Amino acid sequence: MSLVVPAVLPSSYKELQEGIALFAKIPSVSRVQIDVVDGKFASPASWPYSSSTKSDLVLDKPQELQAMAQRGEMLPFLDYISYEIDLMCLDAATVAEMWLALGATRLTFHAESTTDVPRLLSSARKRYGAGAGFASDLVSFGLALNIASDVALIETCIREIEYVQFMGIARIGRQGQPFDQHVFEKVRVFHGRHPEITMQVDGGVSLENAKKLVALGVSNLVVGSGMLRAANPATAFAAFEAFQTPYGV
Repeated sequence: MSLVVPAVLPSSYKELQEGIALFAKIPSVSRVQIDVVDGKFASPASWPYSSSTKSDLVLDKPQELQAMAQRGEMLPFLDYISYEIDLMCLDAATVAEMWLALGATRLTFHAESTTDVPRLLSSARKRYGAGAGFASDLVSFGLALNIASDVALIETCIREIEYVQFMGIARIGRQGQPFDQHVFEKVRVFHGRHPEITMQVDGGVSLENAKKLVALGVSNLVVGSGMLRAANPATAFAAFEAFQTPYGV
């Protein structure tokens, strides 16, 4: 599995298609993260929330996404790209079903998006896990944790998730934000307590900080603007991948 997970934060479905098509040209890319922002938990709203009417948003049902799921449409390049959905939204447990219908296999829930993290995960397991007919090795659940949040917020849920996503920026929902070095210590402490749990970092990841993140035990680097704004995305991807072998801190 690649170290780098390219990420796209689309304002429209066309922009989503264009971003994924760009990543699909890189032979080594096997996984892509789609950032989903509802404009409530984080802002500004991204697609599909940005294309929904006011009434749709009140009902927490992104119309375009719902219509695609009902038509049986699938995410592009699904034959060789797997998708994880970063659900920066308050209705994550509800819209998850639509993303799974489109072919997504990894769902990242934000711990701060709910007042009851264990209940959110329990609901997701019941509705979309192996017990609901989805093979456990095809649908994975992860928790994202903001810079300002204490690791204790997710401690009781460790056995219910496959990975933890540490946010590397203070203001989530936007690409191109500055990296917050506080994430180094959060990753170090968490890995010391739970070395068996896969960690990934999303936000502000660059070639300058990637080496230390990998050395601290991070398995995946989610890179958005660092890939999309690169003069040559394939070259940028290869440069990040060079950190695949851990280095000493």
